[in-house]
Amino acid sequence: MSDRFKNLRTIFMGTPEFAVASLEALVNAKCDIVAVVTAPDKLAGRGMKMTESPVKKYAVRHHLKVLQPEKFKNPDFLKELKSLNADLQIVVAFRMLPEIVWNMPPMGTINVHASLLPQYRGAAPINWAIINGEKETGITTFRLQHEIDTGNVLLQEKIEIRENETAGELHDRLKDLGAQVLLKTVHGLSEGSLQETPQPALLSTESIVLKNAPKIFTKTCGIDWNKPAHEIYNLIRGLSPYPGAFAELGDKTIKIFSAEKEMILPTSRIGHWESDKKTYLKFACADGYILLKDVQLEGKKRMLIEDFLRGYRF
Repeated sequence: MSDRFKNLRTIFMGTPEFAVASLEALVNAKCDIVAVVTAPDKLAGRGMKMTESPVKKYAVRHHLKVLQPEKFKNPDFLKELKSLNADLQIVVAFRMLPEIVWNMPPMGTINVHASLLPQYRGAAPINWAIINGEKETGITTFRLQHEIDTGNVLLQEKIEIRENETAGELHDRLKDLGAQVLLKTVHGLSEGSLQETPQPALLSTESIVLKNAPKIFTKTCGIDWNKPAHEIYNLIRGLSPYPGAFAELGDKTIKIFSAEKEMILPTSRIGHWESDKKTYLKFACADGYILLKDVQLEGKKRMLIEDFLRGYRF
C-alpha cells in the first residue's frame, strides 16, 4: 500500500464479527486507525455477564483506541471525535449515524454493505438474498448520505450464491470479500482514482424493481407449509444458523437449521408430518415434502435428526 494510504487518519466503526474481518485487513495493511467506535458493552448469555462486541475485543487486543458512545450526538463524544482529526471514517455493520458524525471528516464516511446496491438495502441483505432465491449477491462500498444505503457507489464485486448455501456460510464468505473490497476502496480514495456512481445508474431494465432487506422479526421465521418446497427450503437456508426457521411439532416449537426437498406428491395433508421415528421426519407442503436434517426442539439442544428421533416421544 502507498504512503498516502498509510497516512490517512481513519476511524473505524463496527460491532459484529462481520466487521472484524474488515478492521483486521486495515490493521494488517498498516492503515492509521486513530480510533474504533463500537457498541457499548451489554449483558448477555445465560449468566447475564457484561459482554464486549467482537470489534471491541479485536481492537483491545491490538491496542487501538476504543470509543463506545451511548448516543452519537453526545457533546463529549462529538468533541473527542473531532479532536482525532480523522481524514476518513469507515462503517461496517453498524448503527445509523447522524449527519454531524458522518459528515465530519474531509473525505467523508464510507460503508461496506453485503449486497449489490441498490438491491437489498437494509439490515439483513444476506438473509433476504437467500430467502428470495437469488443466484448472486456481493459487496458494495459507498459514501454515506441522508437516506440509508443510498449513497454513491465506489466499488462492487459479485459473488455466486451456492445452491445449498446457508446464510451463515454466505456471511463468512462475504465478510472476507468485504475486507478485500474495502482495502481496494480506501486505496483508490487515497490515490484519487475512484469514480463514484449514483445508485440509480446501476439499475438495469430487468432490475427496476428494488428488493429490500429489512430486519428479521419472529413473524418472518415461521414456516408456512402451504408454500412450495423451494420457497420453504430457501427460508430455512436464509435463516440458518440465526435466528432459525421454525414450525410446530405437537405442542412444541421446533427450529430447523437444515433440510432437504423431496419433490413427490404428498400423501399427507399440508403441514402434517410423517416419520419412521428412527431416520426421517418430514412435513408435507404444497408440492412435496421438507425433510428435517438439523433441528432444535424448544428447550433442548441442537442435534441431527437421527439423534433427535432417538429421544423424542411422538
